[in-house]
Amino acid sequence: MAGVQPKKHLGQHFLTDERTARRIVDAFPHTECSNILEIGPGTGVLTKYLKELAGVNLWAMDVDEESVTYLEATYPSLSGKILLADFLRYPVDKLFPSKIFGIIGNFPYNISSQIFFQILANRDRIPMVVGMIQKEVADRICEGEGSKTYGILSVLLQTFYEVRYLFTVKPGVFLPPPKVKSAVIRLERNHRESLPCNEAFFFRVVKMAFNQRRKTLRNALKSILLPLKPDWDELGLRAEQMSVEQFIALVCKIEEALNEMSNE
Repeated sequence: MAGVQPKKHLGQHFLTDERTARRIVDAFPHTECSNILEIGPGTGVLTKYLKELAGVNLWAMDVDEESVTYLEATYPSLSGKILLADFLRYPVDKLFPSKIFGIIGNFPYNISSQIFFQILANRDRIPMVVGMIQKEVADRICEGEGSKTYGILSVLLQTFYEVRYLFTVKPGVFLPPPKVKSAVIRLERNHRESLPCNEAFFFRVVKMAFNQRRKTLRNALKSILLPLKPDWDELGLRAEQMSVEQFIALVCKIEEALNEMSNE
């Protein structure tokens, strides 16, 4: 017999609309990625449809003990594959040793950005992500240069993934209803295996540029550029005006200039 449905925890709002749940699951191309990790299953509204997919190796992970207890009682066929764990800290190699896997879920809004940074750190293992998140964050991730919402996550995720905004979800399909709209997005790993510059340095430059987004790059990156005194045209732009490819090219130029200076 199914247990008592869990209560809301950690900013989680439980999806109750079956049609929306079906749309989210249908957005995940499971024939291309049969190993799936569901993050934040809550009451199992997505789990119910995911476990029915043919040929899928499904695991679910939640930090809420009530949710895990409920799911174990409701879906006994998933016994041993519903984990009481935090994706931000869990060693994913334990789930899918040396295998790629996709991620799907209604991500807790207050940690969704951290989840995406963790996905980035494991990007060569995670070719596919379908997630429901706060619409504001979805807009930020999917926007291109020139938009006020274009930011750090936009650049870093678009560097390694093709991102697509799928659809908006209204508050009324959740219990309790959130005060904001939600959206479902899909990430598919692109063909960029590595960067032509130091990856850690690239991340650092992008973060510095957007942390002072009202300033031109010349001023936002002043601490890095100071010894170089470069006169590159792109330094007159602001971070939000730079495409992913422009950021990569700029970081390569900075790195090359710093290396030349150190060799003099």
